[in-house]
Amino acid sequence: MQSGDNKFIIVKADKIDLDVRLQISEIFAEGFTQWLGYFSKDKSTIAKAFAHMFVLNQFYVAIANDKVAGMTACTDGKTFSIKLNKKELRKHLGFFKGSIAGIFLKKEFEAPYEKFPPNTGSIEFVGTAHEFKGQGVASQIIQYIFENTPYKNYVIEEVADTNIPAMNLYKKLGFKEYKRKPLPEKLAKKNGINNLLSLRYMEK
Repeated sequence: MQSGDNKFIIVKADKIDLDVRLQISEIFAEGFTQWLGYFSKDKSTIAKAFAHMFVLNQFYVAIANDKVAGMTACTDGKTFSIKLNKKELRKHLGFFKGSIAGIFLKKEFEAPYEKFPPNTGSIEFVGTAHEFKGQGVASQIIQYIFENTPYKNYVIEEVADTNIPAMNLYKKLGFKEYKRKPLPEKLAKKNGINNLLSLRYMEK
């Protein structure tokens, strides 16, 4: 889909022939380095270690010049967009760190929602490739999701309160904060994040 001022073609990640898995993993590594630094400081290692985990039919990607410019998952709150494989993690991160990643990140990424509201889509893993930042990639993908998925409402969980560009984007798109979770003091000091915010978009 490409119209008007839209620069990017938006497609489901499982419908394209590009090496989409590694490309979206590189975007993931770029965006989540501060959280995953314990496992490796090398973004390339992180990208290879986590490339296996994306459930591609849950992801939408923006394509420009045969490159993945950005990604976003949208699920029904019951289906996971991520599925971790300990064997793959150990292969790239080593036995010890790979095993720890398999245990702790599984709890984080594959935790079921409690009492997920009906007619609601869960927007997850919003990311833009470094060379396309500031070009409206995430905005175009989310607008596409609004127009092409069957949900009336949408939620985005656990946005860092210090991620001002993301918060400005989500507010511009009509999301409003409905919950915040303070981080433990030690973790907050380490990551420079005080609260994780939950946002909701309600169809007008």
